Amino acid sequence: MTNWKRILRVHLAILPALAGGAAAADSAPGPMPVGVAQAAQGFLDMYNGVYQGLYTVAQEAAWKASTDVTPEHTGQRIGAEQAQAVFVGSPWVIEQTRSFLQQTNALDDLTVRQLRMIWLRAAGAPGTIPDVVAARVAAEARQSATLDSFSFQWTRPGAPAPEPVTANQIDDLLQNSTNLAERLAVWKVSKQSGVALKPGLVELRDLRNRVAREMGFSSFFGLNVAGFGMTVPEMRALTEQLVRDTRPLYEQLHCWARYKLAERYHQPVPKLIPAHWLGNRWGQEWPGLVESVDLDPLFQGRTPEWIVRQAVNYGESLGLPKFPESFWVKSDLYALPAGTPRKKNTHASAWDINLTGDVRSLENVEPDFYWFGTAHHEMGHVFYMLSYDRAEVPLGLRDGASPAFHEAMAETLATPTIQLPYLRQVGVVPADRRFDETQWLLNSALNQVVFVPWSAGVMAAWEHDFYENNLSTNELNRRWWQYVEQYQGIAPPEPRGEEFCDAATKTHINDDPAQYYKYAIAFAIKYHLHLYIAKHLLHQDPRNCNFYGNKEVGAFLYRIMKVGATRDWRQLIREATGEDLSAKAMLEYYSPLLKYLQEQNRGRELGW
Repeated sequence: MTNWKRILRVHLAILPALAGGAAAADSAPGPMPVGVAQAAQGFLDMYNGVYQGLYTVAQEAAWKASTDVTPEHTGQRIGAEQAQAVFVGSPWVIEQTRSFLQQTNALDDLTVRQLRMIWLRAAGAPGTIPDVVAARVAAEARQSATLDSFSFQWTRPGAPAPEPVTANQIDDLLQNSTNLAERLAVWKVSKQSGVALKPGLVELRDLRNRVAREMGFSSFFGLNVAGFGMTVPEMRALTEQLVRDTRPLYEQLHCWARYKLAERYHQPVPKLIPAHWLGNRWGQEWPGLVESVDLDPLFQGRTPEWIVRQAVNYGESLGLPKFPESFWVKSDLYALPAGTPRKKNTHASAWDINLTGDVRSLENVEPDFYWFGTAHHEMGHVFYMLSYDRAEVPLGLRDGASPAFHEAMAETLATPTIQLPYLRQVGVVPADRRFDETQWLLNSALNQVVFVPWSAGVMAAWEHDFYENNLSTNELNRRWWQYVEQYQGIAPPEPRGEEFCDAATKTHINDDPAQYYKYAIAFAIKYHLHLYIAKHLLHQDPRNCNFYGNKEVGAFLYRIMKVGATRDWRQLIREATGEDLSAKAMLEYYSPLLKYLQEQNRGRELGW
């Protein structure tokens, strides 16, 4: 018997007693025979011991199901996650947690934060409705299997028959092809998975909402927002403010891109950008529009292994925790060879398997600029995990200060990959190669600024409606494209009816749901931290600086990361930078670009 199966058997043996403990709790309410603080600590010690074992088993099973998609592995994932759900949502756990949270005046802040984390965890799997929880766990696993194993098929224009095409190949075609017929064909192929995923997503919406509402949350969206210590109206106000603040710069970028794309494809200038004209399946970034900043050729001769090793070397050069050897043994980092029967998730991710240092990454690294940045981002997550996976941080708080904060730290650590000093130092950009600074900044903005209306706008608004308002299954696609037009100024190349579910083609809609706004918030945090580092630690131009090897920068970041979720994320930003969260730092970073775009767009109509 494998080690994780043995752990699962041991914990399964004690779950019935824990699940049935609610009766004892109900029959004997009232104060414990010892002090509240001591009783709460005893409860936390018991909870953390059981939780870590079940969490590890569930993570191992999910890892296997993501890296080798088979019915057997999907079944193992369902079993492990159901066992975890039985414990975290046990009526006894809920009752004990509720009782202690009603006595917070007798507890310190760290204890209260742990109890609130347990409460949020229980809300995803309340044992008061075990059948619903079990159905949700099974549905989650089935949806991930459908997503991870989906096979795209396309008929290349002029080809006699359909053929398989991978996600990486779809992305390559959208970034490089100048044939509009080919682009339209492959863009439509990229939406095939939504049809297969729609029934499962609708089923999951109902199950997710039922578990969240069982614990008093307005919806599953509301439950995820609570992880930020915020209400739904507060979160929607924050995301809409980020969109509004960046809108003037985005409108300038949108206008410039419309004219650029029309020239490229020899078409009239449109008011709304046709989705298949852009180099990204969802228009969340617009690569390839600045021809003078094409870095992919500079990676010729590099290996995928070099890219990952460089990302790790960079973080370790700052003095951040060293990667364990097990990372290199257990991770799944590279694209599968053509023809291999194994299927795996194609979306990059970082994993903390046991909350004590078994860290891994799942990627499909290829030698190009996209994967260079992505590898640094994912390694940033891993450095964060290694920073808080330590005895001083209670096990239940070994996580990011908020979901957005985890992304923010990964993004901050990846920022040098879009700056020339670092690229020159590691040999990607030759010392004598020069780039126009404005064009370089424009290329960056077409990735970073363009992302805000997508993440804080389209994704946040659609998932809010989907969960909070139980959006009708007869208007999922219409509402999606309504928001794409409203926030991004993008339109589908042809009508998209309700037989499609284009929202579901985005991985996060399925397996990291109702919190995509965290990425927009993360970008805002990232620029706050980056500008502070550049101005106050490096004393360099924020647009042209280099962290590599700087232990002071590493110490600054480590101080933020090592506390995990023991502190409020907004307080951490304020203490680190002296400022509250806003889009101010991002706008300051791109301020030279705004003047350039205003000149380029003189006489053109802005907006849509």
